[in-house]
Amino acid sequence: MKKFFLFLMICLLLFAGITYWSLSVGPSEIRISEVSDPRVTTEDDFRNLKLINVTPTNQYGASGIKRFMQGENYRRVWERPVSAEIFFLDSFTIVKEGGGNQTRSLKIKNKDSILYSLRSINKDPDPLIPALARLLKLENVIVDGVSAQHPFGALLAASLAETAEILHTHPRIVYVPGHTSLGKYATNYANRLYLLEYETEGEVNWTSFPNVIEIVETDDLLEMKAEMGDKLHIDIRKLVRARLFDLLIGDWDRHAKQWGWVLQEQEDKVRAIPLPADRDNAFFRIDGVLPTMITNKLVQPMVRPFEKDIDHLPGYTFYPFDYYFLNNVPEHIFTEEAENLQKLITDEEIEKAIQKWPGQAAALNGKEIAEKLRHRRDKLTEYAKDFRSEIQKNKSSGKPLKGTEDLDLPPSLQKCFECN
Repeated sequence: MKKFFLFLMICLLLFAGITYWSLSVGPSEIRISEVSDPRVTTEDDFRNLKLINVTPTNQYGASGIKRFMQGENYRRVWERPVSAEIFFLDSFTIVKEGGGNQTRSLKIKNKDSILYSLRSINKDPDPLIPALARLLKLENVIVDGVSAQHPFGALLAASLAETAEILHTHPRIVYVPGHTSLGKYATNYANRLYLLEYETEGEVNWTSFPNVIEIVETDDLLEMKAEMGDKLHIDIRKLVRARLFDLLIGDWDRHAKQWGWVLQEQEDKVRAIPLPADRDNAFFRIDGVLPTMITNKLVQPMVRPFEKDIDHLPGYTFYPFDYYFLNNVPEHIFTEEAENLQKLITDEEIEKAIQKWPGQAAALNGKEIAEKLRHRRDKLTEYAKDFRSEIQKNKSSGKPLKGTEDLDLPPSLQKCFECN
């Protein structure tokens, strides 16, 4: 027995040693949004070009040991150059600074009063690092974990959403050089890669839907529901389809602040059409010893890897969003919308979407992701039934949706959107 415990202790010490060694290995100099074009050295040089090659970052470069311990993830595509549109804000007004826990963003408005968002492709997960991780010097596990996100996953998600007849924010890759239009924001936002996309709110209709009153975020939608009552309804089928699409692309992080709603006037009523946004975690790839341990469904059930099979469906219903909006939806709507997605997202359409991917994304990740998409699509009706079942299990906790904590809503609307 003593020999066993001695052996176990040696194994634990060895594991700890390899772990800390892998955390300490990285590039000697971190470079973010590095321009690889000798033609540009000043702002005037940028203005003479339309496109430029930019490498997102080298910070996820890793040795074999680090890749074994912390995963291969999408490291290679993060360190490959991508062609980006050079974007100046000369004809835009900066409305305000935004962003979540990892993303820097600017909300901007063009001369036609259409709202856009500049969302940083490079992430800063520092706010997410627990105090214990800092104490144990394990911060790099969180920082390096960003390599599990695909830097251009949002573009593939948008192409597939177009095929699936689901609204999206039309993201495109841009590079913002330092220039005077940035004003006080130049320090934090100049010389960086971004996704430029439509905002999930605004008074101007940029969608193809007619008779749109405005586009609102979820908190505004709930306030309008409190005022309008039965005159305002969600397009349930479109929301079910959008949520099943999330399962298809493995996007597990879908709280209420990541949705907009296109309000369409229909005689004396208003239809709210869902507008999904923020695709940072689509196609989230987890491998390596440490990430696999940390994201085990018994440890962190919410963070789900994009594999051929959905290994833990409850992880996709972590937020109260689904119960709040979909708790009374019959099963046949889920299965019918799953069948609709299966018909729309054919093998050919998947391949077309992959080939539209920028840079070396298609060559590096296309085959693997296409195979997983096909497998998930073929099982989507099965997933749809199980997904609805999971929603039914998640009875309302009474907690408000993210971003609606300060709203003064009637009791029925606090519980769910269509409660009587």
